Amino acid sequence: MNAGSDSEEALRQTGWPGLRARLFHFYFLLRRPMTLGVRGLVYDRASNSVFLIRHTYVPGWQLPGGGVEPDETLEDALARELAEEGNIALTAPPVLRSMHFNRRSSKRDHVGLYLIEAFSQTAPKRPDHEIAEAGFFPLDHLPEGTTPATLRRIAEVFGGESMSPYW
Repeated sequence: MNAGSDSEEALRQTGWPGLRARLFHFYFLLRRPMTLGVRGLVYDRASNSVFLIRHTYVPGWQLPGGGVEPDETLEDALARELAEEGNIALTAPPVLRSMHFNRRSSKRDHVGLYLIEAFSQTAPKRPDHEIAEAGFFPLDHLPEGTTPATLRRIAEVFGGESMSPYW
């Protein structure tokens, strides 16, 4: 156990107060469930290009990513999604650039956007049941059908646009 976990353990509620806190968390989970997702803006500086995917089940080109599973950190979810959707492995910690409320998905969905500049791709992503196409595209020549949200995120990170709180 390290010093950080010792101080957390000292503050952990036990007995009735601890049970009451867990019951409140359960109540709020039922009353106010929230979903959380991640997207990765994978940028290849050498070719000035970004990695985009096209799903088999929704239209448009978009940034790779997906939902954060129970007992998973944002970075764990990002690494998993990048591997699944692009054969991309992080070689350094990604940079959290922004958080967005995704009101088009639900009243409780939020998405964390990470910038990834240190990565490796083990092999080009081949089409499968989830990903129809994937690849790197120059910033000045993005594919037709790139989603508006993807275009906004790219403009915010690379074009100096102000960050929107909405996906």
